[in-house]
This record gives sequence, structure tokens and C-alpha cells, in this order.
Amino acid sequence: MPVIGYLSGRTTDSDASMLVSVRRGLADVGYAEGRNVAIEYRFADGRYDRQPAQLTELTQHKVGAIVLAGSPLTEKLLQQVRASPIPMVWTFGENPVRFGLVASMNRPGGNVTGVNVLTGELSGKQLGLLHDLVPKAATVAALFDPEGPPETSILRDARDATAALGQKLLVLEARTADEIDAQFASLDQEPADAMLVTRSPFFGTRAGQIAALAARHRIPAIYTRREFAEAGGLMSYGFNFAELYREMGRYAGRILNGEKPADLPVIQPTKLELVINLKAAKAINFEIPPLIRALADEVIE
Repeated sequence: MPVIGYLSGRTTDSDASMLVSVRRGLADVGYAEGRNVAIEYRFADGRYDRQPAQLTELTQHKVGAIVLAGSPLTEKLLQQVRASPIPMVWTFGENPVRFGLVASMNRPGGNVTGVNVLTGELSGKQLGLLHDLVPKAATVAALFDPEGPPETSILRDARDATAALGQKLLVLEARTADEIDAQFASLDQEPADAMLVTRSPFFGTRAGQIAALAARHRIPAIYTRREFAEAGGLMSYGFNFAELYREMGRYAGRILNGEKPADLPVIQPTKLELVINLKAAKAINFEIPPLIRALADEVIE
């Protein structure tokens, strides 16, 4: 029975819905876990330093392909992936060409392909929506994981967007659950009018904590994934990850069927979804502007 590796920077619980999508993608090309394909799972639980060793473990299992989910582009992991002969399907938050993972988006040319979710560009759009949500906001806090995706694009684009809007960007760095608590507590001394929670596999494992803290501090916040809105966050704007992970499952199955990552174009999604949680808005006594509500793809009552 062929084996696929699944390597995630998050936890088993936070990846549950994504794994459903990966299995659906595999089913689209004829594979069912336990029947004609096995999956070896590794979860870093937000500890990215564990991932190189976990990747080595999967390599030793001689898997036919590896799906990398929520894996930041750390230098050690990049070196391993570049040197590995095993086909890999990755969710890139950055341009994979710039990191030497693929030759081009249309013709990757090596052992890696996947989905590019354009994290940096997305933060500018999210801040534009946040400005429409809170037009009088003078200071916007950005909750940022310095050990997650590279700072270059996320914070650069966030700084550019807030500067263009005449706002101040207050960067709050958090690597642990305790640091998340501490950074929210710091808002008592240096307040912010709104918040952007940037993309981070670790933050994905703490969605409930972050959403609850934003509600407690009565700060309107926007998130990158719908899981935050479902966990009680006010609003999320980003890609439909359920469909993206289904595509990753399809790619993994197609590789098992004999196709090469070198010939599978990096998927560049264009559809974004806006999810609003009206219950969260009511909890902080915040009125969602009619225009924002009209733009929503989904409203959680």
C-alpha cells in the first residue's frame, strides 16, 4: 500500500478540518485512507524547530509524497526539502521561486509544488477592510509570530498599508500562549483601535484564545482564516482553505499515480472569502457597517 506523509506545524485538533479536505482530494483521484493508501502524520504543535526531525522521520518511512501544511519557510527545513528526492506538496505563504523551491509557477521543475497563498499581499487587503470596518482607527495592532512566516512580506505590506491610510502600526510579537496573553495585556498601556492577526500556524492552534482575548479587550480584529471567526472572532478574510487542501490532496494522489511535481503548476488561488461573526460583534457592542455586511460571503448569526 502506498504511503503519504502529512507534516504540519499545527496540532491534530486544529488541522482536523484540513485533513478532511486532503482526504476528499485523495478520493477525487481514487484513493481512500486505509483501503489503498496509508497516511503517516506528524504535528509540530506550533514548535517549528521540531519539523526538520519530523521530515527526516517521514523520509525514512519512504513515503511516496509528503504534504507540508502550515510549515514556515525556515532555513533548515528549506535545505532539507531542496536536498530531498521525495515529491512534496506545500502551502507556500511566500513566493516559492524566491526561495529556490520551484523554477517557475507554471513549471516547478523539481520535487516541490503546491499552493501559493500570497500572505504578504493579503495583509494589505485585510487592513483595507479593517479601515472600512473602523474608519476612525488611528492605531492598528498587528499580532505577529516572529518564528512563523518570514517578516519581509507580512509586516512590510502591513506597514505600507497602514502608512497609506495614515495609521500607526503597533507590532505585537508572540511565540507562545503566555506571550499572546502578555501582548493583549500590553494594550492596556498602549491601546490600539483595531487589530490584524497575521497568518501563523501557531496562531491557528490558539484561535479560541486569541478570539476570546480580542473580545475581552473589546478590540475589533480581522483574521486570515475562517476558523477564527468560527471560534468567536469578529471577521476573517482569506482563502477558502478547505478547497486549497482538497487540491493538495489531489496533487498528492496524482503524484502517487505517476505524475511529477515538476509538471504540476503551483496553484495560485484568486477567490477570497469574507466571514463575519455577528455574535462576536454583539459581544463587544460593535455595529458592522452595512457595506461590509453586504460584502460577506458568510454571516455567522
